[in-house]
Amino acid sequence: MKNFLYALCAAVMLTFAQTAKAEVDAAKAEAFVKDVTAQGIKDIINANISQAEKDARFAKLFNNALDLDFIGQFVLGRNWRTATPAQRKEFISVYRQLNVSTWSKRFDEFKGKEFVFKGTSPSNSKGQVFVNTVVPMDQGEPAKVAWRVREKNGTYKVVDIVIENVSLAITARNEYTAFIKNNPGGLDALIANLKSKI
Repeated sequence: MKNFLYALCAAVMLTFAQTAKAEVDAAKAEAFVKDVTAQGIKDIINANISQAEKDARFAKLFNNALDLDFIGQFVLGRNWRTATPAQRKEFISVYRQLNVSTWSKRFDEFKGKEFVFKGTSPSNSKGQVFVNTVVPMDQGEPAKVAWRVREKNGTYKVVDIVIENVSLAITARNEYTAFIKNNPGGLDALIANLKSKI
């Protein structure tokens, strides 16, 4: 009986391990990020096109590659739960516009650079994995850039970018939480503030 229980436990643990391992296909997540970065470098950074066309291409790539609805909920934290449906919709819209505008202007900083892939790392979050890259710099050590990728129903999306161990999503979450806490206008004031930055 004891041997049977041991065998049963081992079988359950093996099944769980296989399920956990199969939760996110790390190779597909890495291939997804490789495709996104290659497309960005070829079709945007190094393309001989107008800035307006670059902005348009970047907006399309950014919206396709990132799950901004998921990220928007994360960066609002507990404030998302107390927000009205109208506030949630407006925040996501403004947050999306702000990020596209901000990163479109900064994307040219990667001109002449390339992402060197360094494998993947597991994430504590279900359905997510880190894709690790480094970017050789003109001076000093290469910059470390980790892409947190989320898989849902076979689709891969970036949900955070960690640059030199600094999470952009967590940084935004801390900033927005502090703003709402210290501002009588709460979430509406935050939305107005973000609009002013676009």
